[in-house]
Amino acid sequence: MTKQILVLNGPNLNLLGQREPEKYGSKTLADVASELAAIAPALDVTVWMAQSNSEGTLIDHIHTARDTCAGIIINAGGYTHTSVAIMDALNAFDGPVIELHVTDIYAREQFRHHSYIAMRADKGIVGEGTDGYSHALREIAEMV
Repeated sequence: MTKQILVLNGPNLNLLGQREPEKYGSKTLADVASELAAIAPALDVTVWMAQSNSEGTLIDHIHTARDTCAGIIINAGGYTHTSVAIMDALNAFDGPVIELHVTDIYAREQFRHHSYIAMRADKGIVGEGTDGYSHALREIAEMV
């Protein structure tokens, strides 16, 4: 049976490929979604890709995933460092969670070194650029 994976993206990731391409690369979130859709069948998973700049909407997606998804890959963007509420929502999700960041947050500004998401995540993938998404999908497919 194919299992659904939520790939959840937080604030400003709708600008991926446009915003600071020297840090985040030139691939858009749509490019990433296409790449994941191409590899998902071989991994026996489907992908539900979502992005919001709103903390509440991200939490709503996590709540929905409790009944519909086997795992979550989350790039919470700036909320990584500030959102206890997203961490609490992830704590209510029973499946595996992979925290993902396009850049290496631990090699950037000091305030980015703290991650509330890491407190719940089963694994973290950082600094692999947008290739980290396909890496995360392969990892979570093995976990589910």
